[in-house]
Amino acid sequence: MTEIQKKELMKVATSVRMSIIEATHAAKSGHPGGSLSSADMATYLYFSRMNIDPENPKDPNRDRFVLSKGHAAPLLYSVLAHRGFFPTEELLKLRKPGSFLQGHPDMKHTPGVDMSTGSLGQGISAACGMALAAKLDNKDYHVYTILGDGESEEGQVWEAAMFAAAKNLDNLTVIVDWNNLQIDGTIEEVNSPLPFDKKFEAFNFNVVVIDGHNFDEIEKAIEIADNTKGRPTAIIMKTVKGKGVSFMENQINWHGSAPNDEQCEMALAELRATLESL
Repeated sequence: MTEIQKKELMKVATSVRMSIIEATHAAKSGHPGGSLSSADMATYLYFSRMNIDPENPKDPNRDRFVLSKGHAAPLLYSVLAHRGFFPTEELLKLRKPGSFLQGHPDMKHTPGVDMSTGSLGQGISAACGMALAAKLDNKDYHVYTILGDGESEEGQVWEAAMFAAAKNLDNLTVIVDWNNLQIDGTIEEVNSPLPFDKKFEAFNFNVVVIDGHNFDEIEKAIEIADNTKGRPTAIIMKTVKGKGVSFMENQINWHGSAPNDEQCEMALAELRATLESL
């Protein structure tokens, strides 16, 4: 990746973060913290890696993305809007009556959403099904899914991991957003799923651990995943909850709280400054 390409991705990711703030502020609800932490990976996938076409969102040969931690819907919607699946103005209708941007992703009504998610632990199972379907249909599309670290306390996650390895789903990449905070506290305080790397290795995954805010590391990890044969890959990305907005970073109260007017303007001012510096 050239420095110019990296800078462009950083600009997009910053714009995505601004939209996350604007959308949750307009809705007066939502989950900004975990949306901000996954913004760099989602930006890379949608703007640099995945085979997708906003003009043909149901292309049977497209790559698939499943947001297993469905409460981070503001992230998915923001990325889709900036990628051209629908106007960014729609983001201000998040969670509003009549809007197609519900509190959790809805594949039936939102262009670009590949799977309805929200019940934690189930998204990775759906991603496994998509990857197996590609194998059975002799298709070469890839399936990416982002899980929360707290979500990984769900038993269904590990049943799906067992299935993915048993079926040699090398067209599946599982990405864990390891920001260390969930709704009730740190993951260690609630019900530690650590160590992620050793657990996925025990389930016969190829495992890569990265800084989830470093585009060079993100690209290298995705290339490893895309080129691994015979087994699925898990990317464990260390991230910062609320990344990009200093007063939100590593603060558990921003897991599921929307910014008020003053906080919204503070956050946007900080992100604008970041964008101008790039």
